[in-house]
Amino acid sequence: MELRVLNYFLTVTQEKTISKAAEVLHLSQPTLSKQLKDLEEELGVQLFIRGNREISLTEDGVYLQNRGKEILALVDTTTSNLQKNEVIGGDIMIGGGETQTFRVLSVLLNDLMGSYPDVKVHMYSGNADDVKDKIDKGLLDFGLVIDPVEKQKYEYIPLPVSDRWGILVNNDHKLAKKSAVTPNDIHDQSLLISSQTLVNNQLSEWLGGNLNNFNIVGSYNLLYNASLFIKDGTSIAFCIDGIINTENSGLTFVPLMPELTSKTNLIWKKKQIFSNAAALFLERLKQEIETKSS
Repeated sequence: MELRVLNYFLTVTQEKTISKAAEVLHLSQPTLSKQLKDLEEELGVQLFIRGNREISLTEDGVYLQNRGKEILALVDTTTSNLQKNEVIGGDIMIGGGETQTFRVLSVLLNDLMGSYPDVKVHMYSGNADDVKDKIDKGLLDFGLVIDPVEKQKYEYIPLPVSDRWGILVNNDHKLAKKSAVTPNDIHDQSLLISSQTLVNNQLSEWLGGNLNNFNIVGSYNLLYNASLFIKDGTSIAFCIDGIINTENSGLTFVPLMPELTSKTNLIWKKKQIFSNAAALFLERLKQEIETKSS
């Protein structure tokens, strides 16, 4: 499968019709139709359901659309980084969970972009499982992951700050006025928890037993939508401090007692070959951490 034809396919999925896609690609409609038919024959699957006005995708078509976007994004990043190898430039691809710890990285990234205008930073938000999957596929250079998380197959640096766990409640909730909450305080509450398995193991230990003994009503991977759910209901969410700005939000963050904290790590693939921009970022981060620890 040629990248050129993959681009044709993705353009058709975006424009919804062969005729519009042909105009965008500066091809004749019969030529584009033949390229797509040849692609289906090469792959041995049907990609499109052709309607009177617009085309839609089969299940195989949706799969190729998702993977095709990843493939072309990786090609674009690789090409950009190779072309800028003579100067400090190119793309730094970084993903991570929602945490105030990202500010440690954002200061360095902004300084780097200020010194080298050809550096571009692309950020992706997701939980540890999402981030590690994109690192494994070569779509991210670095990932910011919050402990506990399996990271043995990666190179990593622990960052010199910790995140504090607590609960997020709406201001009318009876727990909103507490300075801290204990496991007994939340035993009868409706709980939202992180969808990250190892994090839930950590919370289970803090709660003193099996999570099944508590009223788990749902889960989330990123906190913003969960915060809207919390604001409009009576549930509470286990979360990290500082992700949601609670000022004038109708929400309150209450820390856990005994205190529960997590370290955050920057991870990357072992034997990763970085662009010169990504390599310089990593070098400066190591220097920053060494300076603070000395």
